[in-house]
Amino acid sequence: MEKVSINTLNGYGTTISAVIHQPADFDASKQYSAVVVSHPGGGVKEQAAGLYAKKLAEHGLLAIAFDASFQGESTGLPRQLENPHIRTEDVNAVVDYLTTLPYVDDARIGAMGICAGAGYTANAAINDRRINAVGTVSAVNIGQMFRNGWENTVEDADALPYVEHGSGARSSDAKSDELAILPLAPMREEDAPNEELREAWEYYHTPRAQHPNAPGFMTARSLPQIITYDAYHKAEAFLTQPLQIVAGTEAGSKWMSDDLLARAASSDKKMHVIEGANHMSLYDKEPFVNEAVTVLAEFFQSRL
Repeated sequence: MEKVSINTLNGYGTTISAVIHQPADFDASKQYSAVVVSHPGGGVKEQAAGLYAKKLAEHGLLAIAFDASFQGESTGLPRQLENPHIRTEDVNAVVDYLTTLPYVDDARIGAMGICAGAGYTANAAINDRRINAVGTVSAVNIGQMFRNGWENTVEDADALPYVEHGSGARSSDAKSDELAILPLAPMREEDAPNEELREAWEYYHTPRAQHPNAPGFMTARSLPQIITYDAYHKAEAFLTQPLQIVAGTEAGSKWMSDDLLARAASSDKKMHVIEGANHMSLYDKEPFVNEAVTVLAEFFQSRL
């Protein structure tokens, strides 16, 4: 395992903090396939992304988990900005970095993500032909989620108040030293609308997986960019890479995995559904995570 810093060329001057997980028999004189692993919205590389990267490395793959710009140990102000376009560009920036490593085969770079990280990964692959295979776990298209709700029960136009709230937050931010924030997961157990999202609170705010760099909220000024963002934009034309989707049968978010499967242009696309798992189960619960990793490892090994 090696911790690295990646200077981005995203125009914001951020430096990404990342950890490279190497297979047990790693030899820097050889070349390896590599997988970029993106964390959920509100998460950091020490949580689900790091767990998946570690387990992929145990299957013989080189995997790199990283903190998004403005989050975790990566640089950038304001802190906890969740601009989806920059989150997507971060994936591309990590691919940039991998192409500079002599032990990475440029023709064998893949990417995967968990939750919103999966949506950002799909968007990055749509935009970047250096990503040769795509994996998703509990995929969330963050724009869809904020527009249409966790279970796709809200119409697009009904999300207009979020745009108005985010627009107002930009004005209040300009007049104050304290930025307006908005939860990405319930900040209190009693705020959770259902058991699945109660688990999101538990994951981020109890010893189950809490981390000091993952406060569980974003800047409210992120909302206007998120509401109008579609992580799967033009997937029907440009997401042609092999695609492996993993989702749980009990996940309220599964409809976003179904949507990605339907929209992707790839002729090599599959969904593996894990019986009994909800959205959060696939973050850290065994044997669900082990099943997901086995599927993804076999996919990346055969496609890269």
